[in-house]
Amino acid sequence: MAEMIARRQFDPLYIWLDLGFLLFFACLLLLRKKYMTVLIGLLAGLLYMVVDFGIFHLVCGAREISGGYSLFWVLLWMSMSYGFTNFAWIWLWISKDHRLLEWSMLILTWWFCCPLITRTFGGGLEPITIQRTTGSYHGYMALILLVGYLGLIVWNLWQKEQETRAPILWLLAIGILVQFGWEAMLLVGGVRSAGFSSLADKLSPLLVNSLLETNLGMPYIYVIFILYSSRRTEGLRRRSDRLTCLARIRELNGRRVRDVPSDGGYFA
Repeated sequence: MAEMIARRQFDPLYIWLDLGFLLFFACLLLLRKKYMTVLIGLLAGLLYMVVDFGIFHLVCGAREISGGYSLFWVLLWMSMSYGFTNFAWIWLWISKDHRLLEWSMLILTWWFCCPLITRTFGGGLEPITIQRTTGSYHGYMALILLVGYLGLIVWNLWQKEQETRAPILWLLAIGILVQFGWEAMLLVGGVRSAGFSSLADKLSPLLVNSLLETNLGMPYIYVIFILYSSRRTEGLRRRSDRLTCLARIRELNGRRVRDVPSDGGYFA
């Protein structure tokens, strides 16, 4: 794959506004008793930081920042921001939360509005420009994606019942659309690919990252969800009707997004 540069440029106000949104989003989740969703988001943010700072920067040397700002602290914010938001959203998608439309509108509206608000009310400080090259590690990411989806494909080939098969198309839709929503809002808001004149340079991160970067984790987060939710609830309590993983897949496949939760079980 040819070298691709993923770049973001934004006013420092963007960080402070986004921190406020993260706190607001986390409080909403906690008020709705989405305790496991919050925990998954926090763990994903830490994982993003390990990958972004530890691997992309320290190992691959792919990260650069300008404007005299600290790479560590900017990456910590970015990792917690998109790690928390993306994976909290993914957890809500996989669980088929009956308020998924409202959660999705909240996240997408913020991603669209934050860059525009920042451009109007920014304090005129020197913008932060941060970028990374991708040629040194996209092959590894593709390998992770391949192994994960091959595992789900093999599993489905061995299942005689439709109800016990992993929802591969559903997982692909989540993995691609969550990243696409994020990348598209960054591009429209003038944050992603700032300074690039070529249309190909602007669209490459949108297309490649949407297919690869978040999507590679979908088979693994699905397995984690099945293992966890077969035994415990969203509120971190033990399920009174503890299930096998096979029974949990069947239960989840039989649920629709807009179904109102009933008493007991994971959806209580």
